[in-house]
Amino acid sequence: MGLVLRFLTSSALMMSFALAVSLITNFANIFPSDVLTPSVNSSLTILLLAVMMTISLSRIPSRNLGPAKDPRSLLRGLLLGLIISSVIPIAGYLILSRTEYADYAMGLVFIAATPFAASVAPLSLILRGDMEHAVRSTIYVYIATLLWIPFIVYVLLGEKVNMTDLVITVIEVIGIPLVISRLITRVKISKIKMAVLLNSIISFLVWLSVSSTSFDCGIWVMLAFLVVAGLRTFGLGNAVEFAEKRAGIGWSQRVTDILMVSYKNKGIAIALCVATMGPLVPYAMVAVASSIVLETSWVIYMDSVLFSKRRMRRELEREGSEIGDL
Repeated sequence: MGLVLRFLTSSALMMSFALAVSLITNFANIFPSDVLTPSVNSSLTILLLAVMMTISLSRIPSRNLGPAKDPRSLLRGLLLGLIISSVIPIAGYLILSRTEYADYAMGLVFIAATPFAASVAPLSLILRGDMEHAVRSTIYVYIATLLWIPFIVYVLLGEKVNMTDLVITVIEVIGIPLVISRLITRVKISKIKMAVLLNSIISFLVWLSVSSTSFDCGIWVMLAFLVVAGLRTFGLGNAVEFAEKRAGIGWSQRVTDILMVSYKNKGIAIALCVATMGPLVPYAMVAVASSIVLETSWVIYMDSVLFSKRRMRRELEREGSEIGDL
């Protein structure tokens, strides 16, 4: 595989590159805001995210995923992927909402409402995680978000957000892709082509959101958002790793659980924010953009340290599992 193709198929490298370009575009003030207006940004974000979600979810088969087959797996997915993963950003919002940075803090609500990334399933496959747990949880967690997102946003933000626009956006980026994805599960898409397409879309969305975000909010609020994002990714992810390993839980379940609790779907958070916040988008997007910065670092850390091939081999050998070709 050529260097270019390796770069395009690496989520960590593509996200890092997109983030670097985004920051350059932002601080050099060269974002084409006259062309990519807030309205265009919103429509483009929703369209691209819907395409990405449809393709990602279509790789999850419909067979043998009934909730009654493994209710404990389903409950674990809902608990980790929706509730536990939302505690830290909600706490951050509740604290900052009482300060002069309340408008900025609203972005934390969208991060809290967002489920884990749809790529948790393919990543679980690559990292020898529990694939059945990953795919079952993905389907049912995303179905649950059709109600979870409006509930969380309404409880925390109420009339500050146009709930009609929010529900429409949720249907566009989650509901419709869920339905269409079930119709194309048998369409063959090579892993390389899918990786290139999905990485390209999410990288563009990162550039679109971070480049157009105003970071003129002061160093302290930026640090607060980075701390919240750091606790949600590095803190929560490593805490689950430590707790489950201490409890004797094997590599496969730990990998998938850590991904679900720490790896949020940034595209959905971006789409919800830009589609519903109106003139407050530049403020609310600061929290989302800060989260992207830390989550990119978290992806690199998972890829190179936490789930490295060396550590994977050592853990699987200790468990007596087949290693195969790593």
